[in-house]
Amino acid sequence: MNIRLLLLFIFLTLSFSCQAQLYKWVGPDGRINYTDTPPPKSVTSVETKNYALSEGSVTLPFALAQAVKNMPVTLYTSVQCGVCAEARNFLKQNGIPFSEKTISNNEDIAKLRQVSGNAQVPFLLIGKTKLTGYSATEWRTNLSQAGYPESSQLPADYQFSLPQPAAPAPVHANSEISDQPKPPEAPPRDPDGFQF
Repeated sequence: MNIRLLLLFIFLTLSFSCQAQLYKWVGPDGRINYTDTPPPKSVTSVETKNYALSEGSVTLPFALAQAVKNMPVTLYTSVQCGVCAEARNFLKQNGIPFSEKTISNNEDIAKLRQVSGNAQVPFLLIGKTKLTGYSATEWRTNLSQAGYPESSQLPADYQFSLPQPAAPAPVHANSEISDQPKPPEAPPRDPDGFQF
């Protein structure tokens, strides 16, 4: 009998670790309460909501999902940068979900300078923390402080996102190219009747 209870407890513990459940209920004082623990048995009206923590179509462990949400990681790289491959591999081997921004033209360089203050790669952004250059020790320390687990907890089927340009080309709503010049837009009118 005790083994059954122990197995039931283990099963429940594991099932709760896969998702977060929130409860909404009204207390005796009329206040609305939001908790991650069930309300007292005296409460009759309870709303529950389950949250699966996922990155794309893959569910991440709770602690990792919270780190990704609160302190997203972005890596800036370029093709000519040999150490950038080491930096990318470090993040993948440590199980850190990240987005990669590539630097390949003047617009990308301008975007990198806007974000980092210079044009040096690799550049790592962890939330608002800026790390220029690659140092495994410094990166690991900052990732740990941001809440990322010390060892990889990524599911086996996790797919890292593909690199994107740091300054993607703007997408035009009208993809047809016309030989006709576009008529000039009327200047905005001021509510007081002044026109600029």
